[in-house]
Formats: sequence, structure tokens, C-alpha cells
Amino acid sequence: MDRYERIIALHRILRGARYPVTVPRLQEELACSRATVYRDLAFLRDALMAPVVGDGEAGFRYDPAEGDRFELPGLWLNSEELHALLAAQQLLSRSGGGMLSSALAPLQQRIEKLLDEHSGGGKRWPVERVRVIPHRTRRMDEAAFRSVCSAVLERRQLAFEYRARSTGEKTKRTVSPQRITHYRDNWYLDAWDHEREALRSFSVDRIGNARMLDAAARDIDEATLNEHLSGSYGIFSGAPKGWATILFNERAARWVADEHWHSQQQGRWLPDGRYELKVPYSNARELLMDVMHYGSDAEIAEPPSLREQARSLLQLALSNYER
Repeated sequence: MDRYERIIALHRILRGARYPVTVPRLQEELACSRATVYRDLAFLRDALMAPVVGDGEAGFRYDPAEGDRFELPGLWLNSEELHALLAAQQLLSRSGGGMLSSALAPLQQRIEKLLDEHSGGGKRWPVERVRVIPHRTRRMDEAAFRSVCSAVLERRQLAFEYRARSTGEKTKRTVSPQRITHYRDNWYLDAWDHEREALRSFSVDRIGNARMLDAAARDIDEATLNEHLSGSYGIFSGAPKGWATILFNERAARWVADEHWHSQQQGRWLPDGRYELKVPYSNARELLMDVMHYGSDAEIAEPPSLREQARSLLQLALSNYER
């Protein structure tokens, strides 16, 4: 354990201690000598201004009146935490077509510098060994994405042009952004549409010429947003129209049992090894696409109307191969 890691560990031990911690216990916890424990305690108290109290006989702890408020100054992470942070930074910079690579470059440099300090310097970190393979992501205008994010966080209205994917129709919108949602490797804007006087979700990759307005955004309470936009399966808005029951055979069950389809989903193992999943849904289209993904390993059991839609889609798909 290097000094950075010892200081972090020592801080966490003292902050969590209800009673003074003895020096022998600190030696054991930090895997170091008695002299090193005293040096680290002195550094924590004198250089970092930690509220260390106690002595070598009774033990050490943080002053109860100040300990809860004290935090280590700056970025204090151990090597494993920095490695994980570097990997997460690669995920951010490489997903979405590398859209934020330039903006996140300083963060990578800072993390690598901290890792160099931990290791003694001069070491090259093989970030190319962190692979990020985007799946079905969409090309996005970085300027539009930044405008959307700024409007959401600064709570200001946003004007933009929107081209609907289903119809190709181009419309001008003025909205009060509520939140930005990342779903299935793509970004969506949940917003109050002022012209339609209703909540809508917009695919950010279909937004163009976005500009933030001076007017303050109208705030919609979280409960209303969740009821309208999160109550049903997937990104489609609206109150749930019903619950779907899907049965997965034993082969698919091992994967589905660990998957998150919906915040209100209900799942159980059946005696024959199959897995039963129940989810609320509003628009059946996305749910059907997910079920079809499993092919013959999945079967919609309820409701009958959804089961019939699945049957029709499968028959249409089969007809493509009968010519």
C-alpha cells in the first residue's frame, strides 16, 4: 500500500470510528510500521488539517464535533479507484461516436498524472486496452447535444428544429427541458412542449439548430414526469395500458433473469426451469421488438391482444422468406 492509499485508508478508519483506534490496530489495517503510522497521522493532522485527536496510549480518532465535516482536500483516490475512473472516462469519450473526446481529454490527462504520482512516474497507461464497442448508436450533432444539456441544467427554454423519424416531418419546437435521458445507447430529451401544451420525448439526434433562450423553463414535478414518461415500458410516454406476461425458455432464462426491463417488472422462476417476466407497457411496438429479439426462446402469454400482434409480426416476417 503506497502513501496515497494509506492516507485515504487512515482517513476512512478515523472518520468511521466511534471510539479511539489504537496504534497496533492501525498498523494492522494499514500494513505498515508503528513509525509510519505516526508519520501518516502527523501528515493528516498538520498538512491536511484533519481534526485528529488522541495519543499513543488511548488511540486516535477524529474530533466528534468536526470529523463529519472534514474531507480530504483535492482528488484523493487509490490506484484501483483511479484505474476504474480512467476506464469510465474512456467509455464517455468513445461512446456516441467520440463526440466528447476533446472535452474529456484534460480529465484523462489529470487521471494519468495522478496514477503516475502513485506509481512513481514515467509509466505509460495502456488506455487502448479499454475497449468500447457502441451498439446501434446514432450520429449526433455535438453542438445540439451541448445546447440540450445546458438548457436542462440551466433551466432555460430551448428552441430547435425537429425532424420526426417516423414521418420525416420537420417542425419548429419551443420547449421547457425537464431532463435528458440515456436509453439504449442513445440520448432523449424529456420536455414540456409549449405549443402542444404536453410532455414530449425528443430523440436528440433528430434535433437541429438548437438554441437556448433567455426565458426560464417551466418546471414539471418529478411525480408527473415519472407518471407520464416512465410509467410504461421503454422510452414511449403515456400511462400503462396493461401488463405483458412473457415466458422465456430455460436457455434464455439465464440471461433474462439478470436483465432490467422496467422499474416495476416482476419476475419469477417456474418449476420447469422457464422464467416468467411481467412488465407494464403503453406502446406495444418496443416491447414486441425486444421479445422478437429472443426469437423462439420467448413467448408472450398475456394479454391475448399482444400475443396476436406478435403472431402477426412473425407471420409477416416468415412471408419474406416464402418468395
